[in-house]
Formats: sequence, structure tokens, C-alpha cells
Amino acid sequence: MYIDQVPNFSLRQLSYLITAARLGTISAAASELHVSSSAISDSITALEHEMGAQLCIRKKAHGLVLTAAGKQVAARAASLINEANELERDLKTRDGELAGPITIGCYPTLAPMILPVLLAEFGQQHPRVSLEIVETTQDLMAGKLESGEIDVAFVYETLVPGNPKRAQLFAHPAHVVLAADDPFSARNTVRLEDLVERDMILLDSPPSSQHTLGMFHERGLQPRIRHRTTSYEVVRTLVARGLGYGVLVQRLTNSASYEGYPLVVKEIEPAVEPVGVEVIWPSNRAAVPRVTALIDHAVGVQWVRRD
Repeated sequence: MYIDQVPNFSLRQLSYLITAARLGTISAAASELHVSSSAISDSITALEHEMGAQLCIRKKAHGLVLTAAGKQVAARAASLINEANELERDLKTRDGELAGPITIGCYPTLAPMILPVLLAEFGQQHPRVSLEIVETTQDLMAGKLESGEIDVAFVYETLVPGNPKRAQLFAHPAHVVLAADDPFSARNTVRLEDLVERDMILLDSPPSSQHTLGMFHERGLQPRIRHRTTSYEVVRTLVARGLGYGVLVQRLTNSASYEGYPLVVKEIEPAVEPVGVEVIWPSNRAAVPRVTALIDHAVGVQWVRRD
């Protein structure tokens, strides 16, 4: 293999620049990397000299900010460093054994269903793979896949940020959650038209809130929202207390709230479109073998719907 020219800068210099930019100050980078501030500052200065461009602006009161050239260098440098780390891991693994970290993004209401399977089953099969969890709403996940902060994510199919690669795991229609003594609890199904004059407990976390309100708006209805919460379990707890009804997608085998009050689930009539749950991963770079193995494992799981 022919190499045109060996570069005059090192991966260490690039890592110093990336870390200082991420943390915002040279002193914070020095603390994280356990080196002196002068070592990082001198390294960045030398890197700028070799690149022939100013990569950052350093202000004592305002920290460190990348220039346009610095952002370009940092983005490509991250890929180089990741590739170097993968090379090292590949050389250290035995007989094709998978090793290294995977950062998994997961929508909070999916976490109780998705993560235990992955942590238990995949973790047992590949003990040298470290699974790190980031629970976040889908709107906050935008850009994290492309930047490499998250390797793979489990989300609802609606409002998936960017243009990632994707595979569907399963699909559930939304349902109505009621207190066990609710007047509608004896019905087989519930119409949205019958709910609009009653208090709703809204799961106010994108994309759940948009999906729920969209179902009503498609039928020309405006629900009466009494309380908003970003917590799936708070919705169930308030509903069980008789403070309103809820509309949720995720299904649990537990038919009681945290406080032990019983809940009932009713299907919506006419039936609403199921919402798919997907695994997504970046389209701007190839997935490393351990991430591919995790995706294949997730797709192969029998995600049984339990009502």
C-alpha cells in the first residue's frame, strides 16, 4: 500500500483540539485529559502552524471557540480518531470477538421495553462490548447520530430527525388509558369524540404529544388538556387517580400505577394507524461490526405485544 506523505501532525494533537472545543476551555480539557494546560495550548498552536490556518479563537474570559476551518478539521479529525481506535480494538480482539463501546439512544417510554432485552441478551452474548445508554426525546436526538455522539437509537417512526438508516421492530396503535372506576371502563372501545369534553392528561414529550393531538385534529376535535407531563408513568398515575384520561402507545403488562391504583386500557374506535418503533443508525458512515451486530440482534428479537 502506497502512502503519499506522512502528515506532520498527530492524532494526539487532533484529540486535544476536539476535547478543548467540546468542553469550551483549555483548562477543562487539561483536567479531563490529565495533562497541563500549556501542553494542550502548545499542541493546538503547533497544529495550527502545520495546517496553515487558525483553528480556534482563545479568549480568557470566553473560553475557546472553533473557527470555520477549525470546525472542518474537528469533524474530520473525529472520524480519523474513531478509525484509529477501531483499528486498535480489532487487533486486540481474539477470534473475531466483538469489543468496544456502543452508545444507545432511546426514547424514554421505549426504554423499559427495549433496553432490558439488549442489556441482558446482547450483553451476555458479547461481554466485551460496553453498552452506554442515553435516554432522550427525539427532538433532542437531532444531530447526535450524525456527530457520532450516539451510535444507534430506538425511536418511534414519527418525526425521526435527519435521514438515518432504519429498520422497523414492531408497531402498536395508540390506546386510551382509564381509571378502573371510570364511567367508560365497561366499554369495549372508546371513541375520541366521546373524550373531548373530558379532562386529558397529556404525555407532552415529542413526538408523543404531536401524535396524540394529531389524532384528535384529524377528526376535527380539540381535546381539553388538564395536565401536561413529560413522564409516561406520571400520566398513568394521574389517570389512575381519576384526574383524567390518557392516550398512550407503549403497552405494559402492569395494569396498575406506581401507587397501586388499577388502570384499564381501551382500544380507539374507529381504529387508528399503528405507530412503528424503529432502530435507526447514521447514514453518513458505515456501522462498525459491533453496532451492526446490535442492530441485527434487535431486528431479530420477537417483540411480542402484550395487552
